[in-house]
Amino acid sequence: MVLNGHAGVKYGIPFPVQGRAAFGTLGVHIPSIVRAIVACGWFGVQTWIGGLAIYSIWNAATGNVAEVDLSIGKFVSFGVFWLINIYFIWKGTESIKWLENWAAPILIIIGLALIMWGARSAGGFGAALGAGKQLQRPTITTVAWADRTPGSEARITPLLDPDGRPKAHSYQLSDSGARSYWDAWMGFENVPISLSIPEGKSVSIQFKDAEGNLSSRLEVKQVAEPSTAMFWQYLMWFTAMVGFWATMSISISDIARLAKSQKDQIAGQFIGLPGTMLFYSFVGIFVTSAAVVAFKDVLIAEDAPWDPVSLVSKFKSPVVVIFAQLALLIATLSTNIAANVIAPANAFSNLLPQRISFRVGGVLAGVIGILICPWWLMDEISGILIFVSGLLGPVLGILLCDYFIVRGRTLNVADLYRVKGPYAGVNRAAVIALIAGTGVALVGYWVKPLAFLYTLSWFSGTVVAFVVYRVLMGKRVLR
Repeated sequence: MVLNGHAGVKYGIPFPVQGRAAFGTLGVHIPSIVRAIVACGWFGVQTWIGGLAIYSIWNAATGNVAEVDLSIGKFVSFGVFWLINIYFIWKGTESIKWLENWAAPILIIIGLALIMWGARSAGGFGAALGAGKQLQRPTITTVAWADRTPGSEARITPLLDPDGRPKAHSYQLSDSGARSYWDAWMGFENVPISLSIPEGKSVSIQFKDAEGNLSSRLEVKQVAEPSTAMFWQYLMWFTAMVGFWATMSISISDIARLAKSQKDQIAGQFIGLPGTMLFYSFVGIFVTSAAVVAFKDVLIAEDAPWDPVSLVSKFKSPVVVIFAQLALLIATLSTNIAANVIAPANAFSNLLPQRISFRVGGVLAGVIGILICPWWLMDEISGILIFVSGLLGPVLGILLCDYFIVRGRTLNVADLYRVKGPYAGVNRAAVIALIAGTGVALVGYWVKPLAFLYTLSWFSGTVVAFVVYRVLMGKRVLR
């Protein structure tokens, strides 16, 4: 992000203009629109989360019980928060400057307050971290029977309280949704529970505590991963987290161009982004670990409240819930507009500058954010991130190679704005490099022996696109 933001700071240009040097005035629409669509998806997801915060505030103020599944109240709250976002988009980003100044401090204060609450509720800092060990294992693990008879054995492990006793009081098994003798509630004392699952039988399990609180219903599936899978699983999630920032890394000039100097950009990004990301990653892990002890209705690892809206909703004090959710709303609104509106608004405006203004482009981003149905996208976001990484990594590789290697950090800004200038049309070298980078990443998806190329899609795609673009530009394979 720092390297790609260099051009924005030096020349004061946004990403769609910076990208013209490598892709051409028409070719730049390929990466910029892809970037815009991804941002629209994130806009929808963040707006849905903000809507859930409004829904939580309403329930806290009225004393209503929140519904687990989709409901009219959640959609109404989503619509309200969407309109708030559109209002500030239409008024212009300057209208939320005060939000940008206050959002980060508010989030840090909330994070520290949550850490203090977690330590106190779990009986100490170490106890909270210790409780988190239970979240490292799945509730259900199935292995094939040792004698190779068709079928499997399921080991079921609900969460334990600090004394080592199951938080759940009883459990219920269901056979393929049909009512049978399995549907009776059965108590237990020790964990894990071992069950024999015949071949072809579909079984689900649900837990209940002594007060009648129910856990989510889990499907018993065959899970027999080799131990070596953990390393690749880590790399997959590492790539997903890089993919989380991949969108901002290619369009960072949209924001970096407003920095006063390269020093300010470097300091701001190196101090602000890794520091706060690390801090809030810890807050999420620590507080969710503490929730295992603090909340009686968290019976299985899958029900642990990982997102802050769900966590705050569990507090009994309406004042605490309303205050915390309002703070999260301010932070979500600020982040949503800065990270998920500016880039698509610039991209859409660059596509048809005579007809689409920045304001109209921002509204288009909001409309697309609804059309992607974020209430369904939430459960698929990790896979989407990995896929997007493979698409956007090569774009960054091309931009960096073009700016630092091919052009030696020297751009003619006037030429970037000329319709019939030296950057007019499509740079075939960039398109070929983009296809090569994404192709290498996606080959790993189809060819299992090369699966590591897909698992590391952002890295493999970036490196290949960088090299291919340098070779083609060195041979002057231009437009």
